[in-house]
Amino acid sequence: MTTQIPATPFAEPASAERLERAAAALKESGFTVEILDDVAAARTRVKELIPEGATVFTAASETLRLSGIDDDINASGRYDALRPRGLAMDRATQGDEIRRMFASPDVVLGSVHAITETGSIVVASGSGSQIPAYSGGAARAIWIAGAQKVVPDLSTALRRVEDHCLPLESERAMKVYGSPSAVNRLLIMNAETYPGRGTVLLLREAIGF
Repeated sequence: MTTQIPATPFAEPASAERLERAAAALKESGFTVEILDDVAAARTRVKELIPEGATVFTAASETLRLSGIDDDINASGRYDALRPRGLAMDRATQGDEIRRMFASPDVVLGSVHAITETGSIVVASGSGSQIPAYSGGAARAIWIAGAQKVVPDLSTALRRVEDHCLPLESERAMKVYGSPSAVNRLLIMNAETYPGRGTVLLLREAIGF
């Protein structure tokens, strides 16, 4: 008789013990980590972390959209918000300016697709627009991640991207753009070499993909 092992429940929030284990590993890898109760706490903390008037690029993220943080940045008037500015520019004639602007803001704000209990962060992207800023171009990076994104190790993180995140993002993309998404770029951050640059706000609740 064969015992079937159930698939990892990628939508289920990780336990408090696993969150603490991931946070400790990330800190050991040079990231700043805060475990917060919920979205409301994350919204408050983001306002405290980003100085008024800073240039901020918000990466496309269901976590930011659903939490209201996207509007907090791009519609509040408190910051020099780069995403709405870029969307208003002509890509045919100002493409290089948009690319440079998004690549090196004061702050890049977004989410990730998986965080491992061994201290790695995994980000997948179709366009790659957030990758330069995430990986080092931005002076500071802040990632908000729901508890369901914590996984045991890197192999599970990559499986989460392919089996869980991609189908959900493809469904969203079909509705918005009329075409599915794809994992065209994959960023794995195993450490942060500049103290204080990368901050992870890890929530105890699930949000986003």
